[in-house]
Amino acid sequence: MTQTPTDRRFQSSDLEVFVARALTAVGLPTADAEQVARLMILADLRGSDGHGIFRLPQYVRRIRAGGMNLRPNIHVIQETEAMALVDGDNGMGHLVMRFAAQVAMDKAGRAGVGWVGLRRSNHAGPAALYAMMPLERDMIGIYIAVGSANHMPPWGGVELLLSTNPIAFAMNSPQWVSWLRQPERGAMLNVFPIAAATRASKGAVITDFRELQRAGAVAITDDGKPILSDDIMREALRQSADIDLTIVQHAEDTRATQGCSMNDSPTAFRLGLRGMKASAEASIVDRDVQLAQQFPGARLHVAHLSTADALKAVRRGKRSKAHVTCEVTPHHFTLTDESVGEYDSNFKMNPPLRSASDHEALIVGLADGTVDAIATDHAPHALHEKLVEFERAPFGITGLETALALAITRLHRQHAIPLSRIVELFTSGPARVFGLRGRGSLARGSFADVTIFDPKKRWRFEASKSLSKSHNTPFDGWQFIGKAVVTIVGGELVYRSQ
Repeated sequence: MTQTPTDRRFQSSDLEVFVARALTAVGLPTADAEQVARLMILADLRGSDGHGIFRLPQYVRRIRAGGMNLRPNIHVIQETEAMALVDGDNGMGHLVMRFAAQVAMDKAGRAGVGWVGLRRSNHAGPAALYAMMPLERDMIGIYIAVGSANHMPPWGGVELLLSTNPIAFAMNSPQWVSWLRQPERGAMLNVFPIAAATRASKGAVITDFRELQRAGAVAITDDGKPILSDDIMREALRQSADIDLTIVQHAEDTRATQGCSMNDSPTAFRLGLRGMKASAEASIVDRDVQLAQQFPGARLHVAHLSTADALKAVRRGKRSKAHVTCEVTPHHFTLTDESVGEYDSNFKMNPPLRSASDHEALIVGLADGTVDAIATDHAPHALHEKLVEFERAPFGITGLETALALAITRLHRQHAIPLSRIVELFTSGPARVFGLRGRGSLARGSFADVTIFDPKKRWRFEASKSLSKSHNTPFDGWQFIGKAVVTIVGGELVYRSQ
């Protein structure tokens, strides 16, 4: 099938007509049958094994049995000129999600412009990343993971969102922020939205920070993309100072990391892989710290910091009294680039695992107070996405279930960092970064959000038994000390360890 810029609908073909007639013959309404036929063929074109025309006999049987009634279970729950939110859930998995995306795209009014939001209750998890590949190349699809948070045990953290190709969920509309925070959505955990810094996270046009903050955003970021422009970052920090809102930077000079898949190191040379230089991170952090110093009151936070030189820049900023903070992930304070071994894609993340000297510098920063928080950088992926060549595999690993255990096992047990400091890095530290008053504290009058953990509990993490639907972790089979046993949110018990 072909596709033109002016008509983004897929053109008819003999195969599409055949499939549509087959579906119509067994009772599916004509309009639905035509949509489903297109999507089934599209699924095959995109390589979505098991969700295309090869499952036609199964769909026919389900329709005849009354088990495939798409239209009543897909409805628009909110609509504006530029976006449509759709609720679709009848157990049909990828096909329903694709069909709902098409419905939302039609409702949005202009193909390639509308944002598509999909919510499911019984099929949440990393499969949504796979299901929500954009129907059109220039269209951005998103999946909010509050449904996932509703059903997964909260190990002291929260999975805020899952994002799809080509960019992270660009929450550049106050309506999106408000919708994400609606109590009717029934999230069992606290969800603090972080909105897009630039429109569509493309780094070109600043969003309306003040309106996003009024809607409930606690910070601004372009997530997995850096703000590269000096002028854009300067303006972002100026506005940050005006309204006391944190700017979160993914520090990576992507002009220097194009095509790179791990840290620039002897291991990368041995494996024949292009490596990301530490300077690609440090140069962005150094520039941002200098810009932050120009605006008293500006709040700069460096996400998933991974290099010694970037940490030095943060230290300089703190010494100059600029409001500069940073976070480190458990995998960066636990592993090094040598852990990649023989092209194991479960050790592929961005920022990449770094050198032993970077690793040691991060541990010092965690101990001496330079680092303000531990963040998981939780990035679930479907199994098939990681089972490809290392260079083709997506960046990212899961981290919610192992974060606390890694901190206790590595930082406390091996490096003698006090438990009180580890607790701070997970609680009051992040609360200070984002200005969350009454959070991360047991002081009288604070919100009753408490995680109780056993610092001596010995246990073995098995990815196959993980309650996450994604198992892309480098820590499968690891023995840990320390485990969360109870989580209380707003005074309500929401999780108890088995």
